Amino acid sequence: MTPYTYEVGDIVRMKKKHPCGSFEWEILRVGADFRLKCTGCGHQIMIARKLVEKNTKDLRKKA
Repeated sequence: MTPYTYEVGDIVRMKKKHPCGSFEWEILRVGADFRLKCTGCGHQIMIARKLVEKNTKDLRKKA
């Protein structure tokens, strides 16, 4: 079980950086797959929940 509770609007800090240099992604959709948006360049991806949980280094809750 993951120690984080993921919600739309949260910012996830990943272990590896995106090619643009940013480590942080905004969560746009939560479910079996997540839709994430890079906070550096705005690129959006769909990624399996399992991969997000495995690669999350930190989670900032929305304000």
